[in-house]
Amino acid sequence: MAMRYAQGGGLTAQGQAARERVRMLAVDGFARGEKNTVIANELRVSIRSVERWRRSWREGGRQALRPSGPAKRPKIGDSDFAVLEPLLLTGAMAQGWADERWTLSRVQLLIADHLGMSLSIRGVWELLRRHGWSCQQPARRVVERDEAAVAGWVKETWPRAKPPRRRSGHGWSSRTKPPSR
Repeated sequence: MAMRYAQGGGLTAQGQAARERVRMLAVDGFARGEKNTVIANELRVSIRSVERWRRSWREGGRQALRPSGPAKRPKIGDSDFAVLEPLLLTGAMAQGWADERWTLSRVQLLIADHLGMSLSIRGVWELLRRHGWSCQQPARRVVERDEAAVAGWVKETWPRAKPPRRRSGHGWSSRTKPPSR
């Protein structure tokens, strides 16, 4: 069994090579008959990692500890996203939604309807991020907004609607026991 790390374990090519060197040094220790704790201390890794490497080494030899590449390809490739992106660019209202917001749930449904695939919400986010899309909030206010009406509401209605302020002064943290004097 070859060692797998998603997206290379988040490491650069140099980091991946360094990780492989550490595993190969562990293999040398296995061949010499060293104990897992000695190898772990020597290489400054967890004992559990050494145990996992030793198990793989027993089952498949030195080759079992060599990297085997990325864990898996994305479910939706570039050609599928080429079908999806124009739909996203036409806007949510063009796809039947009441407003122009593309939520992850809406994109998830769009993918299911047009590509026949189901992705998790996280999978949708990773797909969009991988293709250069980002999370955005609307930058402008509605055209119909009446600033004078809003200012009047804030000045007259809001003070009556908001809860009263707490009294200043000493109090106590217990609601059932009054403060001791």
